[in-house]
Amino acid sequence: MREDIHPTWYPQATVVCQCGNTWQTGATVETIRTEICSQCHPFFTGEQRIVDTEGRVDKFMKRLQRRDKIRQEIEQESEAANATPSDLPIAELGLNTRFENILAEAGINTVQDVLNVLNESGDDGILDISGLGNQALLEIKKSLRQQGHEVELTEA
Repeated sequence: MREDIHPTWYPQATVVCQCGNTWQTGATVETIRTEICSQCHPFFTGEQRIVDTEGRVDKFMKRLQRRDKIRQEIEQESEAANATPSDLPIAELGLNTRFENILAEAGINTVQDVLNVLNESGDDGILDISGLGNQALLEIKKSLRQQGHEVELTEA
């Protein structure tokens, strides 16, 4: 073994607990101070003690509430950012150019116009436009849903 690298060993080190109990053991320090021992620990004494040091449970609950509030704010911001204004031109929906041209010829130029037709006469309002069928209707509704508008998708 190498010399002068090992700590000093104290075969009669004293352990002192806060409750006043002391005992001897071997250690690398002369005196060891501890907060709890077998004489005062609730498991050994049969006492029931609940110690909420520094209100840790309250701190944890406050942190959870803060986290939930921040998540809710982020969700609201993202919903507001994703919502499409109704006065946008239908070109912003990213529809097939053919469908855009047919809608423009029918006098439907904005997202609000499309929503009005769907609200007034349902799917038939779009399907009654010459040149538009179920595929066009499905594409329009998908685009509106992606932009944050409430429309019900129906399969063709």
